[in-house]
Amino acid sequence: MIVLVKLLLAHLIGDFLLQPTTWVLDKEAKKHKSIYLYFHILLHGILAFTLVFEKNFLWFALLLAVLHGVIDYLKLQFQTKKTKRFWFLLDQFLHIITLVGIAFLYTNTTIDFSFFGNNFWIIITGIVLLTKPTSIIIRNIISIWTPEKKAKDNSLENAGNYIGILERLFIFCFILTHHFEAIGFLLAAKSIFRFGDLKAAKDRKLTEYVLIGTLLSFGIALLIGLLVQLAIF
Repeated sequence: MIVLVKLLLAHLIGDFLLQPTTWVLDKEAKKHKSIYLYFHILLHGILAFTLVFEKNFLWFALLLAVLHGVIDYLKLQFQTKKTKRFWFLLDQFLHIITLVGIAFLYTNTTIDFSFFGNNFWIIITGIVLLTKPTSIIIRNIISIWTPEKKAKDNSLENAGNYIGILERLFIFCFILTHHFEAIGFLLAAKSIFRFGDLKAAKDRKLTEYVLIGTLLSFGIALLIGLLVQLAIF
């Protein structure tokens, strides 16, 4: 179980936190000729081996890197602008299946040990999942409703993204510390500040778009928080 959690953490770090947008754009433009594709594949192998940190896992880390590269190659070859959302979801699904398969094979051939307790890895994975990975997932889900950008926009760059990450981490902490009442306070506070501006803007589509994103953000944070709580207690 804990090997799978570590592999999931390595995947989240490699696919979301340590993959700059410039790498993604270069891979989409040059496909298999992009050097960043191979940097990305190598990074996943190194992260997986480093987090599991067992000598016997070296060949499994190599297998994971190769399979990750094959999946990414297929995505780059077949995705188009219209199917980009579909291939993102399929790509992540295939990666998760690969992680599950490798974890199963490995734990049935060797004894797992770790320098940190199991709860540590579960909590860290939950935290990482609720940062940039969840932001990207939400953005892809609601992309079909993205409103047109107006010429005059006084909001801070990427402010909404960082607000979403912070609110999810707050909810995660509130759940683990059994302060569920604080979640209601957080939702009420955001409603006052955020939807007051939206009402003044008199843009119904934008209001609905933000509301969907907010509810998805809160919902995913609640789900991950409860799952982690069940796993560690």
